[in-house]
Amino acid sequence: MRTQAEHFRHLLPLIADRYTVHALDLPGMGYSEIVPGASYDEPAMRAGVERLLTELDLNDVTLVGESMGAVLALTTAAELPDRVRRVVAVNTYDFRGGIARSSLLARVVVSGVLAPGVGPLIAKAEPRPALRAILQGGLGDKSALREDYVDELLRVGARPGYPTVARAVYQALPSLIAARSRYPEIKAPVHLVYGEKDWSRPSDREANRRLLPAADFTQVPKAGHFIALERPDVLADLLNAVA
Repeated sequence: MRTQAEHFRHLLPLIADRYTVHALDLPGMGYSEIVPGASYDEPAMRAGVERLLTELDLNDVTLVGESMGAVLALTTAAELPDRVRRVVAVNTYDFRGGIARSSLLARVVVSGVLAPGVGPLIAKAEPRPALRAILQGGLGDKSALREDYVDELLRVGARPGYPTVARAVYQALPSLIAARSRYPEIKAPVHLVYGEKDWSRPSDREANRRLLPAADFTQVPKAGHFIALERPDVLADLLNAVA
């Protein structure tokens, strides 16, 4: 699991002229503090996003999130309607299986990480070829995964306590699925963006469209789960068109 500011490094320069941009490392991820015993379920992670908005007193906010971050953007908008102007939710990670749908390797690794007893050991072991292969399973264009980005993720994965965070996030997937019940509460305009080759199925996407009937919808041809890495220009055009 990688949900940190560097994921959006190609998008930020494309929108910085029209937005004041705040990119965050979610709790326990990137270089944010790892707190022993902390929860990494949806309500706890959402609380981190809410703290950013409230402690910086941000208003008229456009929330952009990808994967798990897309779910948190939507539920934060439900929780803080007076602060959120708009939500762009990219490849919401709110369906059963998640990254395990990516490939056989991903299914084996995720199953191992979640397994009793050996799970913590498997979460700690992160060979570069395996990390690269799993992430490329989220891309239509495999070349979009840059080696310097893989280096960054390996540095983060080597932080003391991070394997515990990674395992806890995988265990929290049911809370992300349950968070879909909050979607109808959202008052702000929503734009749902999906890669054509995202791990979600057409039925998953249609289910969210039913929960958010007023939402705009874009499907990016040939793109996978990590559109911010693969097609940041698409997201920038969408955001800059209404800034």
